[in-house]
Amino acid sequence: MALMGCGTGDDADTTDAESDELVIYTGRSQALVEPLVEMYREQTDREVRVRYGSDAQLLAALAEEGDQSPADVFWANTTGALGNAAEEGRLTDLPDDLLGMADYFVPSNAQWTPVTARFRVLAYNTDRVDPEDLPSSVLDLPAQSNLEGRFGWTPAYSSFQDFVTALRVVEDSASAATWLADVEANLDPNSYTSNTPLVEALAAEEIDAGLTNHYYVLRKRYGDAKVDDESTIDPEAPIAIHRFADGDVGNLALVTGAGVLQTSTAPEAGHDFLRFLLNTDAQTFAAETVNEYPVVNGIDVPSYMLPVDEALQTSPEFDLEQLRNIDGTLDLLRNQGLL
Repeated sequence: MALMGCGTGDDADTTDAESDELVIYTGRSQALVEPLVEMYREQTDREVRVRYGSDAQLLAALAEEGDQSPADVFWANTTGALGNAAEEGRLTDLPDDLLGMADYFVPSNAQWTPVTARFRVLAYNTDRVDPEDLPSSVLDLPAQSNLEGRFGWTPAYSSFQDFVTALRVVEDSASAATWLADVEANLDPNSYTSNTPLVEALAAEEIDAGLTNHYYVLRKRYGDAKVDDESTIDPEAPIAIHRFADGDVGNLALVTGAGVLQTSTAPEAGHDFLRFLLNTDAQTFAAETVNEYPVVNGIDVPSYMLPVDEALQTSPEFDLEQLRNIDGTLDLLRNQGLL
């Protein structure tokens, strides 16, 4: 995990942070966070420090630091992590005006706000797969014999684990175990450490299809040099998105979000930063630059993205805070030999 400063760059002890300094712990990527933090710093002239790591690493750090944590804001990559933070009593209640800014995926506990949404999809190689042959449900993937040895997934990656957690909730753990075993037995899947190498393998025709998040496909085709390595962008890449039938768990919405921590010495600054993440500039940046979906009405998305209202219809109705029940998923994946 890294602690990065925006502002003075001073390495002074953050436990003595003054009220005009904001310390953010985030599980989001540095490529996305840095431009937004810089926008915020320029608008407010406030010193901002950012600590990067996985959601799990940051939750562990918060637990270890306890009341001495310098963190003001927890900006997480998954709602499961936010649910865990809330359950552990680490988040404060947010003011009503802030909670009213987001139009989608607002939690019932009033302790964090959604920031953006990503959707699970089946990506495929257009040179090798006829989309008419792809299933209408993720549950039917094991029957796709044409994908044997040519299918990719990411069992060790958080977004796949969130999907399996949702599968355990929507169906049950036994059904999730059966699905995993059937995919292994029937498709002989290729495992990747994250979604980026999976999509690269798809574009290179090393595999024909794989489960991923929608924006990895779009960033391969339409990436923005502000956050992407230009050498990885290929407008001609033969890859596309297949969405399952509306309401299928394979289309699960995965929401990022943020809350203000009980340890904060600058809670009003924390609230101000959350309001910034939900304003038009930040929501438009997320949509246009990294192709994530806004959670505020009235934000345009690029023409190559599925319109917001249509994307929302694809995801099943699901209490996203249930994604905090990750331990059972990790046990299941270990039992299947996938971790």
